Amino acid sequence: MRRPEDEVISKAAPMALRSADFGRAFTSWNCANRNGRRPLKSFVLNQHGALVLPANLFAQLDFSVIASLGQFEAIVKRDMESKAPTGTDILGLIKAGKYRSRTELLRDVALNLYWVNRYTLTLYQKRPMRWRDVPRNRPDLFLPVQTPWQDGERKIASVKAAYEHLPTSYPEAAASEDYIFNLLFEIIRYKRHHATYLPPIKPTVAEFLANPDNLTTVLDRHDPDFPIFTEEEIVDCREDRPELEAIHRWVMLLHNLYPWDRSRQRLAGPREIGDDDFVILFEPRNREVLAFINRVKEAQNKPPPRGPSRVAVEPKQPIRPYPPVMVRQKFTIMPRLEALAASPGEQICTNEDVIRNSAMNWSPMTAEEISSKTGIEARCYTNRTLEEISLDVARSALKHSGRQPEEVGAVLFCSCTSIRLIPSVATWLSAELGIYQTHNSSDIVAACAGMPYGLSEALRILDEVNRPVLLVCAEKFSDKIGNVRTSRMLFGDGAAAMVIAPAPKGSEPDIDVVQTYASGPVKEVNAIVWPNPDFDNNITVYGPPVRALAQRYLIQMLDELRSIPGIHGGEKLIDDIDLVVPHQANKTMVTELAVAAGLTPDQLYFNIQRVGNTSAASIPLAIHEAVVEGVIDKPTRLFAPGFGAGAVGGYSILRIDPAIVATVHPASEVKKSLFPVISSSSEDVRVGFGN
Repeated sequence: MRRPEDEVISKAAPMALRSADFGRAFTSWNCANRNGRRPLKSFVLNQHGALVLPANLFAQLDFSVIASLGQFEAIVKRDMESKAPTGTDILGLIKAGKYRSRTELLRDVALNLYWVNRYTLTLYQKRPMRWRDVPRNRPDLFLPVQTPWQDGERKIASVKAAYEHLPTSYPEAAASEDYIFNLLFEIIRYKRHHATYLPPIKPTVAEFLANPDNLTTVLDRHDPDFPIFTEEEIVDCREDRPELEAIHRWVMLLHNLYPWDRSRQRLAGPREIGDDDFVILFEPRNREVLAFINRVKEAQNKPPPRGPSRVAVEPKQPIRPYPPVMVRQKFTIMPRLEALAASPGEQICTNEDVIRNSAMNWSPMTAEEISSKTGIEARCYTNRTLEEISLDVARSALKHSGRQPEEVGAVLFCSCTSIRLIPSVATWLSAELGIYQTHNSSDIVAACAGMPYGLSEALRILDEVNRPVLLVCAEKFSDKIGNVRTSRMLFGDGAAAMVIAPAPKGSEPDIDVVQTYASGPVKEVNAIVWPNPDFDNNITVYGPPVRALAQRYLIQMLDELRSIPGIHGGEKLIDDIDLVVPHQANKTMVTELAVAAGLTPDQLYFNIQRVGNTSAASIPLAIHEAVVEGVIDKPTRLFAPGFGAGAVGGYSILRIDPAIVATVHPASEVKKSLFPVISSSSEDVRVGFGN
């Protein structure tokens, strides 16, 4: 890592950017979409081979989905204010001796500066311009009105003194802390205005000039070649301590928000600005931002629209319970599982990677705390499309089953992260596999209950057409998370495919029971939302209602299994179960709920610690890995419950013969060499609890 003495911030810096190019630099690696916004890649690998999450660095909001100023202010409050202390807060913490280390202070000062720049980061780019050249009547150029920072000198001095007296957080990183502090201090020592009551919509130049008492930031001169960090330097930032690496990147970005000699700053009114002085104009980051600003201004002159009022509806229990579907009794054609192929994403994102990429709206958290809360050590991402990973496993499953395309009677695709509507992924897969016609190719959106929903539909179709059904369950979450920490901790990418075919006449079925449910209280139905405009259309998870629906369904499922006579020698159906492979939602939560419902930890199999939560793909991925790992080494009867978004639920009881598992995808072999297999014993479950 280069230091000040290496002249990182000097006019000689070879990769420095002109300030006018700053906004464009952040989006140079992105592909444009139809409305002009350049979406960030879900992840990139830097020159050190480390995973970097651009959405956690660059505050890029999609203003096409932000309907009102109130909605925008709520997003900004959550992303840049809720975790950020004010200058007064920092001073109070210093006085009370609350800071235990330098990194804690660095984090708070950086968060404060993100909060100070909350509207610049989201709405505007700063553009120094000579006053004589500033257009006076442009509606798309803004000049912020600022108020002098009260008691600023004392707060600045307190931060400097506190840093000097605090112990280093990590002895081996003392030089890094000093470097980061120097970058930060160069910003705060020359800060002239307060930030508590900044309006998001800035006045135009004409509006600024209309009041002679208005003040704004003025420079007596400006170097357009003032050096800032390039995009590559920010992405390639490297620290041994993940918490410090995150703060280091924040500070590099903050430095870039002030691309001028800060010692030249002063506040001045319209009559005090000389023709050769420079003012800091604000210009919208893109045309979507300008359209949003115009919408807000128009709305301020109109009464708010009155929409229909929503009346909360009390959910009512069904008139009678839905009985599980007993396959032997319901269907004529018995199902045989002929193949199972699965592939998690090829790129590992460890808990350390998550911490290295902390967004400014995250509470401080360690990799160990993520593991304790979720049971997850890593999740897997892919740069491939959802369709591509689905096609890979579909081909592998068909090849392993020995079936030809013309034999397939239906293709079912289960996912909650598909962005393809026409043609559906199922019909797209049918064509790519060389299937001229099916009885049914359709997509099923049942989120984490995707596999039981898919199997339920597959059994019905199998009974109708007496031909093999290809069931594909796949998810790609990595590009739908943004900077939402709960989602980033949990979700991964992966795909699995099964071939369900007619069993020979007189044979036992490989699937004994299927059951599906949906709905519940409104809070449970909306416990997991995507796209969510309030979170920049990223997936969001509301923990308590998720836990409530999972608990409700697990109790209901196990009660059903205890009420049904055994099929394979047990007194009750639950006695016939050899292994429980639940939806891999959250290892800690699911284990707690399963134990409370009457199961024991050693009955449960998890692979979530290696691949994360892959929703519809999670159960077949776990089954596949249980075979690869040797946990399933002979024909084994499983109870596979799923539950999740939309308050959906369901389960299947099925027999897995290890022989149906297709050869592991090459990407999985790479994954295993990088991240060794962790067992799923009851002892490991207890470790997942943090016990």
